[in-house]
Amino acid sequence: MLPLEGVRVVEFSHMVMGPTCGLILADLGAEVIKVEPPGGDRTRQLRASGTGFFPALSRNKKSVTVAMDDTAEHERLLRLVDTADVVIENFRPGALEAKGLGWDALSARNPRLIYLSLKGFLSGPYEHRTALDEVVQMMAGLAYMTGPPGRPLRAGAPVNDMMGGMFGAIAVLAALRRRESTGVGERLQSGLFENAAFLVSTAMLQGAVTGTAPPPMPGGRRAWGVYDVFTAADGVQIFVGVVTERQWEIFTAALAAPALADPRFATNNDRSAHREVLIPLVQEILGTRPVAEIEAMCETAGLPYARINTPGDLYDDPHLRAGGGLLPITLPDGRATKVPALPIEMDGQRLGVRLDLPRPGQHNQEVFGEEADADLRAG
Repeated sequence: MLPLEGVRVVEFSHMVMGPTCGLILADLGAEVIKVEPPGGDRTRQLRASGTGFFPALSRNKKSVTVAMDDTAEHERLLRLVDTADVVIENFRPGALEAKGLGWDALSARNPRLIYLSLKGFLSGPYEHRTALDEVVQMMAGLAYMTGPPGRPLRAGAPVNDMMGGMFGAIAVLAALRRRESTGVGERLQSGLFENAAFLVSTAMLQGAVTGTAPPPMPGGRRAWGVYDVFTAADGVQIFVGVVTERQWEIFTAALAAPALADPRFATNNDRSAHREVLIPLVQEILGTRPVAEIEAMCETAGLPYARINTPGDLYDDPHLRAGGGLLPITLPDGRATKVPALPIEMDGQRLGVRLDLPRPGQHNQEVFGEEADADLRAG
């Protein structure tokens, strides 16, 4: 039995933030019903960097298509929400309210309803602004910390969208727990900008503690002396970290390089202060060894290390393949592929796939009890 079995979620969402929240709840066992316009969510047609949004975030969900401007279909949708425990939405402020699907209207019909809005900003002067993951990365200083000095750079994944959806799911779980005591639902919000601020909280506090604004990560002073990417003799890049004094002892013993016994490298703080000397020295030593030898050394010594991979390399990652970390799905064109599972285990098991990616309106008949063919309704 999955923990959210028996919980019904109606998802009004597109892009990443809302679908991520729905995915988490669905993988945990909730019945998540994705409401799409006739023909399907426009996210299905995104290309370039948006091509993977829908297939990555839509397993274990049911799809219904509804023409909200049609009075009969709108009423059918309201009756569906009357049966829901949770509604999640991530449209622009006021969009669902204009269609009679806001918190006030729906909670009046269903007092037990938990209503989550996933927005660019929580309450405050910015709350009516439109936001994107890239916008809040710039606003919060995350892009400043990620790029080299003078060249702010967004993260290479929609980190705020996905984490914002995750915090939304956490809020839903808390509200479900509180409803057990109160018997009534509540309105929830999760914000992209506030999520980005949370992500840079350690940099903020570094500045507060030291009195000096932290520089961007590329080129900035690291907390650890050896914490960098090196190039092996065969041209493969590998990250190696040495973050404790014991690890430094193991690292220097394994490399057997007298130059590393320099008094300037005696403690971690010393090594951090002399990185401009230490890192080229370590590169010179590691650069004489093939990457497999460096990996074997780190593995034996218990040191943190990683080759620099691309996302596509994960399909062949032996750990993910062996541990149930890649879930099978079928793409809309019929090809089979895999997608990363949620990064959790429950009783030693990963959460799997109960429902493949849905076609637009695939579950109209099941959810609404319609006689019409779902594919025809999807248009």
